[in-house]
Amino acid sequence: MPTPTAKLGTAWMDDNDIRLALTKIHQNRNQHDAMMRKMTQKLEIHADSTRRSIADVGLPNPKSIVDKSVASRRREFVHESADTRKAYMRELTGIAEQVKSAAGHYRSPIQMLMRSNLGSERRSRLMQQVENSGPVELASLAEYAAAKQDGGLAAALCSKVSGMKVDDRPFSPNDLADVICGDLHRELSQALVECERQVLEALQADVAFETGKTNGQRSMEIALLKKREAEIGAYVRDDNGEAEAA
Repeated sequence: MPTPTAKLGTAWMDDNDIRLALTKIHQNRNQHDAMMRKMTQKLEIHADSTRRSIADVGLPNPKSIVDKSVASRRREFVHESADTRKAYMRELTGIAEQVKSAAGHYRSPIQMLMRSNLGSERRSRLMQQVENSGPVELASLAEYAAAKQDGGLAAALCSKVSGMKVDDRPFSPNDLADVICGDLHRELSQALVECERQVLEALQADVAFETGKTNGQRSMEIALLKKREAEIGAYVRDDNGEAEAA
């Protein structure tokens, strides 16, 4: 097995930081979407008004005239809203970059477990106590740590058995880590994916309003991220952005 290589220079975000980032993204998107809806409604009203005017005078090729008039009005809206829309997108992309950098700290439950209670006096004592424990005692302590949701003891036990041959290990460190940190890992993993997807959706909506066209590659990326969220399945988010535990 190749030696793992540490990725230094990544941002740090704890679980509450990630939840806060997702909340900020939702707030940003709600405000951006409200602005988009308002301008879209104005375009629809303008299109209806133009159709009625054309019908009154009986001009030929009415659809072409309406389309050109709406396109002209859209360009006005795009110009008028440019600074505000750029500010929304700048905030979103900034959050997305930070979240993407921090994602490396949440690759697995075992990674999260091994930094829990790091540096604590209790964990140091526990590591000393289990240093000479045999397989039977280690297995029993692992069961106890899982039942008590004791992250400090679980981390000490995983450190101990990681130095043993795989066939000699009385329990799987990954399984124990999943019992202790699995639910939180799945929640944060889904939140990280959702952050990326929400930002891409906002960018897609903004470009679609500005140009009248969607980006096919971005649409595919959004679909894949939605699929990944469903596969993780830690929570289901309703239309108001509130998460419910699955």
